[in-house]
Amino acid sequence: MIRRRNVKIIATLGPASSSPEMIRSLYDAGADVFRLNMSHLNHDGLRRVHAMIRAVEKDVDRPIGILADLQGPKLRVGEMEGGSALLEAGQRFRLDLDTTTPGTVTRAPLPHPEIFAAIKDGQSLLLDDGKIRLRVLKSGEDFAETEVVVGGRLSNRKGVNVPEAVLPVAALTAKDRADFEAALELGVDWVALSFIQRPEDIAEARKIARGRAAILAKIEKPQALVHLDEIVDMADALMVARGDLGVELPIEQVPGWQKRITRASRRAGKPVVIATQMLESMISSPVPTRAEVSDVATAVFEGADAIMLSAESAAGQYPIEAVRMMNSVAVEVEADPTYPGIMYAQRNEPEATGADAISAAAHMVADTLKAAAIVCWTNSGSTGLRAARERPLFPILALTPIPTTARRLALVWGLHCVLTEDAKDLDDMAERACGIAFREGYAQPGQRIIVTAGLPLGTPGATNMLRVAFVGRMGSSAD
Repeated sequence: MIRRRNVKIIATLGPASSSPEMIRSLYDAGADVFRLNMSHLNHDGLRRVHAMIRAVEKDVDRPIGILADLQGPKLRVGEMEGGSALLEAGQRFRLDLDTTTPGTVTRAPLPHPEIFAAIKDGQSLLLDDGKIRLRVLKSGEDFAETEVVVGGRLSNRKGVNVPEAVLPVAALTAKDRADFEAALELGVDWVALSFIQRPEDIAEARKIARGRAAILAKIEKPQALVHLDEIVDMADALMVARGDLGVELPIEQVPGWQKRITRASRRAGKPVVIATQMLESMISSPVPTRAEVSDVATAVFEGADAIMLSAESAAGQYPIEAVRMMNSVAVEVEADPTYPGIMYAQRNEPEATGADAISAAAHMVADTLKAAAIVCWTNSGSTGLRAARERPLFPILALTPIPTTARRLALVWGLHCVLTEDAKDLDDMAERACGIAFREGYAQPGQRIIVTAGLPLGTPGATNMLRVAFVGRMGSSAD
């Protein structure tokens, strides 16, 4: 199946969509990558859903990416007497380590000494996704006396956010490490790290992965924004996780940060995903709001590599319709007459490397010759990534003999990945590039394609060759 769009769609699987029939339907509707949320999956469930996706992949004969999203360090209050308590603005409220006594209207257990170690007087604590705001008046190693700034009903096990402090916690909990290893053993393509604060969090994950999966850094804490450039350098991809980011930051700052993170990722040639509440109303409605459609369209106009559905496809009443809608919006945006100008205006200058110079030249030559497609031979995926960084407005085919590379590149803007044997020599490389471009419906006899690769053939990260090839009869090379 050929997608007639550049931006990719990630669909989260869950109770509404974790069956072979639903996974196939979501793929047919437009999903390119499936997200497995480890907050809601045990290892048996992970294996079961992973096997279903790979069975669909075999059936459709197209590479499908799998993203395992680790839960990260979840901070929560303890149990409340009667299940909840109503906090009033202006009242005093105590948090402490005493988990044996249920919380009341005046106190709650908070079993996280690392929070008390990090907070300072005057800082804010946010409860229940920011619905309740507390200001710290006084704190010690096992307590915090606070004033309720914004009140509300506090229920059992609600989340706690500490936006103004760097917490002395690792990005990987014991559960995350076990989930990480289980995902790697299965062969997932991407692993997403939640609540990272510093580049060292990514370095730790890389040591565990040892190249077996690509690392996606979720940007959802203000502390990560301070180290954004280093995180972009360290990660293989980024996600603008607007849910928690919108809790910990003033919500009006999120759109600006979305643009900055997207542009920083694109400059570095790293895939960037926009996520959270993109079609939120479709959890319970068959059609989205106009504002949600505009939100999706904005991400596409910004040149994001992928846009993601969360609860819409995992637990909503209309998962297939949500994917179809996202696909339709993306196709319509990319056909809009303003889209080429916006893409051109956002182009990044090539970096001073041979790979970037070749990729930029391929874009320019393809533009000048009105080529049908750019065809990249890639083993590690770097040639495909550099081609996508250019955001050319014609198809990019990424040819690779390595299934893991094809699956990882399923996340990347504009890449149509095809598994094929490695080229034997330069003539075979051009011949098969023409044949595949013809077979996949991207080039017709008489048209030209631009072929890029690294020499010697199969050398990772060594994009140093550009060739113009004519597509002959039945897709043969006529150059």
